[in-house]
Amino acid sequence: MSVNRRDFLKRSMVLTSGLLVPRYLAGCSGAPRDEKYDMVIYGATSAGVIAAVAAARKGRSVILLEPSGHLGGLTTGGLGQTDIGIEGTIGGMSLEFYSKIREYYTNDDAWQYQTRDEFMNRTDRLQEGSDGMFAFEPHVAKQVYQTMLDEAGVPVVMNERIILGGRGVRMNQDKITAVETTSGNVYKGKMFIDASYEADLMAMAGVSYTVGREANSKYGETLNGVQKRRAHNHIFREQVDPYVEAGQPGSGVLPGVHNENPGEDGEGDDRVQAYCFRLTLTDVSENQIPIEKPEGYDELRYELLFRNFEAGDHRIPWINSPMPNRKTDINNRLAFSTDNIGMNYDYPEGNYATRSAIIDEHRNYQQGLLWALANHSRVPESVRSEIGKWGLAADEFRDNGSWTPQLYIRESRRMLGEYVMTEHDCRRLEMADDPVGLGSYNMDSHNAQRHITEEGYAQNEGNIEYTPGGPYAISYRSLTPRSEECSNLLVCCNGVSASHISFGSIRMEPVFMVLAQSAANAADIALETNSAVQEVPYRQLRERLLEEGQKLDIDLEQWPPADQPTDELCQADCGRL
Repeated sequence: MSVNRRDFLKRSMVLTSGLLVPRYLAGCSGAPRDEKYDMVIYGATSAGVIAAVAAARKGRSVILLEPSGHLGGLTTGGLGQTDIGIEGTIGGMSLEFYSKIREYYTNDDAWQYQTRDEFMNRTDRLQEGSDGMFAFEPHVAKQVYQTMLDEAGVPVVMNERIILGGRGVRMNQDKITAVETTSGNVYKGKMFIDASYEADLMAMAGVSYTVGREANSKYGETLNGVQKRRAHNHIFREQVDPYVEAGQPGSGVLPGVHNENPGEDGEGDDRVQAYCFRLTLTDVSENQIPIEKPEGYDELRYELLFRNFEAGDHRIPWINSPMPNRKTDINNRLAFSTDNIGMNYDYPEGNYATRSAIIDEHRNYQQGLLWALANHSRVPESVRSEIGKWGLAADEFRDNGSWTPQLYIRESRRMLGEYVMTEHDCRRLEMADDPVGLGSYNMDSHNAQRHITEEGYAQNEGNIEYTPGGPYAISYRSLTPRSEECSNLLVCCNGVSASHISFGSIRMEPVFMVLAQSAANAADIALETNSAVQEVPYRQLRERLLEEGQKLDIDLEQWPPADQPTDELCQADCGRL
């Protein structure tokens, strides 16, 4: 689904009619209403923090607004086993952050529940000779970000949600002049950066965007749209009945399953890849909070899980990645796991009440799942005993019952900007001439739907894990709106201009920080030259980025264009999980 400025204006009244007062209001006052900032940055994600610090270090007046009460996004929200691709592609302030993490863990006092050597024997994310450390505890990442913000003198205002429905962004022709939040505060600025996962600032400014998966034919891709034929990973290996009463279609489908046509391979749709919480668990009993059965627990939600076990798949359905001090970052794995497939479709365009309900629903689902895995009699004893060792880490997220407040918004709105990154860029078949960062991680999408096959069994669809075969260039123009739509906005997080499958590689936290530093530099140059963001001299921007340690160049002799994706190659990349 694509939305342009005309469509946006038509939809604005619908969004406004559903607007409710947000739950979090404390701490949203105190910012001067009459001050005009050089840069207003929306979203204190990893990208937002880096953009704000980069701007402040250049002497710019900047304010960082965060719609929730959580600082640092996923990097401080449980995603402590960082997906990095090729480490050598990470430079600038992104590498600075991971270097500060490494420095912290060189201190013996940082190791309370295990030694540094014990941890190194369990992970490949801490290697001798590496400049950074890419596995860390959430509270440590937050401390590093907070120190960077404090040292740069960046004011951060939490719980400031932009008014949806079009009223939250004030425009003068093609320029944003101010944003207004639900608390009544107005923040005036010269330049604006959207570093949020939802891309609300970008959307409310009337910039064209899309949600969902494009058809392969849209950009001449091979890995976009519906991907039933390439379902190699995180799928049902066994024949699992999808109906409430097994073998009885008239009884209805189980929760999370739909009986609609899933679409043909390569067709586009509005479906969004699944979200989950990247929980921080521990097996240290004195630092552990048990995972309780949630209020409103519905056993029917996990019937597919039980049937899958009973069909013979006894594998443990999670990825359990070690973090320091005997903690773990858990992630989705296999057919039925932490991804709440199909329950997030209304999130990208939802009002705050809708999003809050979706977040609560995801927590209820995932908490119920972990409780069932540890306690339910239909779960194999080998699985129950392993899952039962783990509980929430008591020393993390203390203000939220040790449950991370940050849902993993893997994908939401994506801008239709001056340049759209595609699979061809990732495979180096096309090379942007204005790189502001490099990506290298797999073109990675989680499942987007759970449907019924022609044979009458449950199946997942949407998972893709295909390597780009090396680093690739990310265009500066993928951070800028179309010139006729907005001239003083840059987008450096989930809203970057990219196709679904290309974004699947770009969407890694280290890359967001790389793009954020580049966006802040571009905004600074735009202010210096009194120019639109689309007119920033690339040569000048490139020189600055290289001076600041950004990695921009690719050796095509070392990294030639990647092979055409095939079923066999995709299966090899995915493995057989």
